[in-house]
Amino acid sequence: MSRIAGCLATWIAASVLILSGCATQGDLTINAYPDKVVYHVNDSVNAAAALRNVGNHLDVNPQAQIVVVTHALGVDFLMEGARDKNGNPYNVAVEALTERGVTFDVCEITLKSRNLERKQFIPEARFVPSGVAEIGKLQARGGYAYIKP
Repeated sequence: MSRIAGCLATWIAASVLILSGCATQGDLTINAYPDKVVYHVNDSVNAAAALRNVGNHLDVNPQAQIVVVTHALGVDFLMEGARDKNGNPYNVAVEALTERGVTFDVCEITLKSRNLERKQFIPEARFVPSGVAEIGKLQARGGYAYIKP
């Protein structure tokens, strides 16, 4: 019996070590690799919610790498003078999020189709050839998770 008990004790000890190693590895992985997320905004009606979601995301994971990609009517909140339904200027929230590392991409195809110009947008806006293609690139090649607020 003592031989069986010894084998069982060895097996239990090895299992505990393996499982504790997995837990440690999981903790290290979470801390070593910040979230990489692309938020997709194609309608300015959801812009305030998207900005709030991005801020909340950063509150719980300040190291998150976040890109907000806009196209179609979603670009409107990044235009100079844009305000939400309560009259609050969007640029204040965008500036604060940019200071926290968030980038805001505007689709140039949208600009062309809507006869908009870059100079109509706030300075924090970056321009990409295609919003949809940018989302695909970030997901496929950049390892970004996709969120549609």
